[in-house]
Amino acid sequence: MRWLLVAVLAVPALGALLAASLPSRAGQVAGTVAAAATLGLSVPLYTDSWFSYGPSAVRPWHEVDLNWVPGLDLRFHLGVDGVSYPLVVLTALLTLLCCAFTLWRAPAPDSSPGKGNTLVALLLVIEVGILGTFLALDLVLFFVFFEVVLLPMYAVIAVWGGDGRAHAARKFVLYTLFGSVLLLVGVLTVVVSAGTADIVALTGGGELSRSTQIAAFVLLAIAFAVKSPLWPLHTWLPDAHTQAPTVGSVILAGVLLKMGTYGLIRVAVGVAPEGARWAAPALGILAVAAIVVGSLVCLAQTELKRLIAYSSVGHMGFVLLGIATLTTTGIQAALIGNVAHGVITGLLFFLAGAIKERAHTGELAQLGGLRERSPWLAGLLAFAAIASLGLPGLAGFWGEAFAVVASLDKGGPLWTTLAAVAAVGGALTAAYFLRLLRRVTHGPAVGALDPPGLARAEVAAWAPLVLLALIVGLLPGLVLGMAGGPVGALVEAVRG
Repeated sequence: MRWLLVAVLAVPALGALLAASLPSRAGQVAGTVAAAATLGLSVPLYTDSWFSYGPSAVRPWHEVDLNWVPGLDLRFHLGVDGVSYPLVVLTALLTLLCCAFTLWRAPAPDSSPGKGNTLVALLLVIEVGILGTFLALDLVLFFVFFEVVLLPMYAVIAVWGGDGRAHAARKFVLYTLFGSVLLLVGVLTVVVSAGTADIVALTGGGELSRSTQIAAFVLLAIAFAVKSPLWPLHTWLPDAHTQAPTVGSVILAGVLLKMGTYGLIRVAVGVAPEGARWAAPALGILAVAAIVVGSLVCLAQTELKRLIAYSSVGHMGFVLLGIATLTTTGIQAALIGNVAHGVITGLLFFLAGAIKERAHTGELAQLGGLRERSPWLAGLLAFAAIASLGLPGLAGFWGEAFAVVASLDKGGPLWTTLAAVAAVGGALTAAYFLRLLRRVTHGPAVGALDPPGLARAEVAAWAPLVLLALIVGLLPGLVLGMAGGPVGALVEAVRG
């Protein structure tokens, strides 16, 4: 099965080349086929997942370890386990849906109309970078894949975005470059101090002194906080989401943000556990601040995509709270929250794009009466909203609820207070989503909606996300079963 790891990266890379070299429509089709093949190849990686290999805290189900730069002892080391597998499949699924979406609704840049094949090629390059980040077990390789995403995402926003795309793209790239510099310094600090870049060997921090771990954790945590993004380093996110085309917003929210939280778990906490223990209270406070601030800002939003964008700040706050507890329950809650947020927010941005295209505006005050004029669209929006606000039985509930439970179980005045404030933030989440539904679906009809209704093709395209929101919500054991062993081993390594 080792060849599948290489194929999962090679197929979208070849698909990007093919999409860029063929005429527009043919390139889009070829890219979509490559994205479908990537999803098909990623699913069987779950084979043999019930077995653990070796004594390390990182126990890949499948692994490829080849010489990359022998002179520097760098290796092309890939692997997949229960921590990374759900995110690999989620990335492949959302990329396929985005490529398929461009087949009937590709945004055309003003300067070069009709270049849908270029957009698909860029989406596939982004997929390679994200998948490589989730699969890399070498720190330098991790950094390389982490950076692959930057330029193509900048191009997606800057070329296919809205009227303010230039400013949003510049802000995105400047923030991300700032995080990249810190990530590079953190990686070099670890590699030079430990004499190896192998994440499997480094997990547990045994090769690093306490002072080195603290310094490395601070650098890595800030770098990943920018990408996630976590408060107060989140200000690039609303502009990027608002100005990006629909497919760009879906990829940004659905999987690109997960690179930061995944890196925080796999690299920052795994490689520098003493630094994580030292910084845990500060991380918990920042997480709860993100939950409350994100919710309050959402209550004040008047534009649909900006509201959904700011909601990600609060949801990522719950993920960070789970990580900050450094407990098995908390990190499992963070992993479930990651998957749930990717599924639900991807669906929300698809729906926001459909609404803006039909109403020619994203202003909430001008979107009333959707329930009467487009019941399918209103129904899907209501489903996605109540899933995101954490209704029990849907995907958004488990990650947020168990992050609060993990904080309570940790005990002590600080963590009990953080749990209580986070629970209040959860109530505020429900408040701003219900406000959204009251204005958009149940409010009086305002403006025009053209064409009426929701195309059956779009319903079919979003059906996998609706199904996943139900599956992850009703059967959270699917994620816990995959991640339980690896997370338990990671927590033991962190406890030392």
